[in-house]
Amino acid sequence: MARVSRKAIDDVRETTAEVLGFGPHDIIFTSGGTEADNLAVAGTVGEGIAVCGATEHHAVLNSVEYVGGRFVRVDRRGLLDLDHLTDVLDESVTVVSVMLVNNESGVVNDLEAIASVVRHHAPAACLHTDAVQALTWLDVAEAAQWVDALSLSGHKFGAPKGVGLLAVRPSVGLSPTLLGGGQEADRRSGTHNTPGIVAMGEALSCAVGERGDLGPRLRLLRDRLADGIAVAGGVHETTSREDRTAGMLQVVVDGVASEALLVLLEQGGVMASAAASCASGALDPSHVLAAMGFDRVAAAGSLRLSLGWCTTADEIDLAIEVIPPAIAQLREQPRSAGS
Repeated sequence: MARVSRKAIDDVRETTAEVLGFGPHDIIFTSGGTEADNLAVAGTVGEGIAVCGATEHHAVLNSVEYVGGRFVRVDRRGLLDLDHLTDVLDESVTVVSVMLVNNESGVVNDLEAIASVVRHHAPAACLHTDAVQALTWLDVAEAAQWVDALSLSGHKFGAPKGVGLLAVRPSVGLSPTLLGGGQEADRRSGTHNTPGIVAMGEALSCAVGERGDLGPRLRLLRDRLADGIAVAGGVHETTSREDRTAGMLQVVVDGVASEALLVLLEQGGVMASAAASCASGALDPSHVLAAMGFDRVAAAGSLRLSLGWCTTADEIDLAIEVIPPAIAQLREQPRSAGS
């Protein structure tokens, strides 16, 4: 029984490695993207300095903050500021983490350009990318050729929640953060989640196989959605459509509070979030928008709409039907209250 389980895990290790452009022994299975990001930072920083972009997922952002690291600005589009990256790098930096695709805005960073800066100014640093949002949309192996480590979370491409991975090049010295049974070549202890790992392998194969058709189809739906809700007026996309993946639409809505808007949308059958989906219910404005230069008032009106493989044209029609009237209703409330 144990051999059957081990073979199933190793089969996924091989197929995953091929898709990501790593070797089979480079794959470390984790409980998800958060653990993978934490391990990437804490496992490589050592006695040095950690660096990350200001718009990173909190799994990276908080890890870098915890070890007293440095943060890099982004421009108005949400892309990493390479000049500022140059300024914060030196030979004391041991790990640099930059998202491939931002989880709120959907903007895609140029890892080749970032790697060039890191190799020149911090040659000993491990370059890590949080690619959790990328697999459905991009050829991750092509992007990952420039990095030393990469994180994925299975539920972002159809696997159950609670399984993910960190891919690490053999040249990277990685210290474990979980100790115990010595699984994953002593890099991540804990009994393997065999069903989750196998499911992640199947989901990954499906996602890669469907990627060529999915992106163009959803890009059309996303743009129709953006145009449809823009009729409300005062609705601003936070990044250009060319800079981001097909499954993301983030806007800021003038004169509307996100929390109130989300309640009305849910009543109308539209599920959305104000910032990161894993932070649903949070009242603080998006740190991503703040880093991009949006003030607190504008960021308080953020709305994030996600599309996936199961999104249909009828669902887009419903969102276009529900969102503009909801915005109008909230804008009318202060006048009604004062009348």
